[in-house]
Amino acid sequence: MTEPPLIAGIELGGTKVICILARGPDAVEDRVTIPTTRPAETMAAIEAVLDGWSGFAALGIASFGPVSIDSRAADYGHITATPKPGWSGTDVAGRFARRYRVPAGFHTDVVGAALAEARWGAAAGLADVAYVTVGTGVGVGLIASGRPVDGLTHAELGHIRPVRYPHDDWIGACPFHGACLEGLASGRAIAARVGTPAPELPADHPVWEGVAHALGQLLHVLVLTGIPRRVVMGGGVMVGSAHLFPRIRTAMLASLGGYVGLPEVTMADTFVVPPALGGNAGPLGAVLLGAQALGKSSALTFTTG
Repeated sequence: MTEPPLIAGIELGGTKVICILARGPDAVEDRVTIPTTRPAETMAAIEAVLDGWSGFAALGIASFGPVSIDSRAADYGHITATPKPGWSGTDVAGRFARRYRVPAGFHTDVVGAALAEARWGAAAGLADVAYVTVGTGVGVGLIASGRPVDGLTHAELGHIRPVRYPHDDWIGACPFHGACLEGLASGRAIAARVGTPAPELPADHPVWEGVAHALGQLLHVLVLTGIPRRVVMGGGVMVGSAHLFPRIRTAMLASLGGYVGLPEVTMADTFVVPPALGGNAGPLGAVLLGAQALGKSSALTFTTG
């Protein structure tokens, strides 16, 4: 059996970067975490890690967004209008591709995580999947027929405007839209609203009702796209607050109001699930993006056992 290719993966997150050198989840040769600070400093630190590796056949980059994913566009591979200070307009994919001269795959961090969970994790065996991250921001990665759902740009469903929770008129924390989904339910929004990081809040804190109400409407929208057969929800808010899952499932079904009666959806415990790969979903997704760029993603057939 031919050995899978060695791929360098970069998960560029809003607070940290994970660099991984791997052939798959059972063949990780190195994994390095560095903080996400200023663009010049962070990019140089990533290069210092990759410069110490040799023999990788391709490079995959799964980045926080928004990003330009249209390979025909002049700003392909760039971070675009992000609220993260200093990062708007940063060329990520082009810089690394020029330096390392190997095929480079590039997409959002949530699409990377969706690919990995569909291949090796909580949605293994399913070709149509959504991955939702609820952390510093809110992002959605959509996979259909095993490939990212792309068009003009990637999905930006973290910025939909949900129906507000009854009697809640808080202005929200999104610098673009105020009380959009991210402005109401992200870790940044929760901390701004109550003054305490989400994972430190007790399960009975009243803020969770509004958070679940908003996220349930996101799932309503995902169901209505007709794409995902399963929704995997990760990120710091979800991982640190497992009590949210039953609340969000209930809010989704209440929002749908019986409109979609398919058992895949109504059996909400198996439709909306936590990730199986934990903190490796994003980095392993970057590995898959690199493998797709190399044209040998089918060679990555490891399991998570």
